[in-house]
Amino acid sequence: MATKFRLSSLIPVGLIVERSDEDNGVIIVSARAAADQRSCPLCNQMSDRVHSRYVRIVADLPCGGTKVQLRLTARRFICEMTLCRRRIFVERFGELIVPERSRRTARLDTIVHHLGLALGGRPAAAIAKRLMIPVSNDTLIRAVRRKSMVPDDALNAVGIDDWAFRRNHRYGTVVCDLEKRRIVKLLPDREIATVSTFLAQHPEIAIVSRDRGGVPTMNRYNIAERRTIAR
Repeated sequence: MATKFRLSSLIPVGLIVERSDEDNGVIIVSARAAADQRSCPLCNQMSDRVHSRYVRIVADLPCGGTKVQLRLTARRFICEMTLCRRRIFVERFGELIVPERSRRTARLDTIVHHLGLALGGRPAAAIAKRLMIPVSNDTLIRAVRRKSMVPDDALNAVGIDDWAFRRNHRYGTVVCDLEKRRIVKLLPDREIATVSTFLAQHPEIAIVSRDRGGVPTMNRYNIAERRTIAR
């Protein structure tokens, strides 16, 4: 038996579609959170007492070559914990659905991040435009920087390579954590002094790997003798 198609299956899990429209080539989906209760971020007390509502507008993955905009009804709840200092709090949709203060859904932000990482600023923005993803080259670069690791994370093995802020014009250096497979830092240029300064700030790094076609003269970096250079 065929499963009935629902518009809710096209938007992030945890949201319920209330209505959908199309305006000037943009699919507008009005939705709300499926949960009836939310927990206070300060005391973790659950509450279902709604104080007020407002609309939060975020971009989502395009559908059939058409831009998609989510208009999420966000609720303000009254904290029922008497001793809690926060009387009213705004519901959060979750980092895996819509990150706090983000103008994009988490899944769209992942695509933006990968585009920026693979292509740099302007080339990625040009491809994103063809994919109906409205982002600028500056937004792409910010997305890559924002997903850098937490500063307190310890490093053991890192990879160093070139990264294009603007292809064929401006390059920087990308440093990746090889163990956790994520970006550590985007350095503003490819200068030896810049990379040496970063390594000096992280004496715990034992292994440094670099692409043969990437950052040149790696052996000139001021790396302690106990570190291993893998090429």
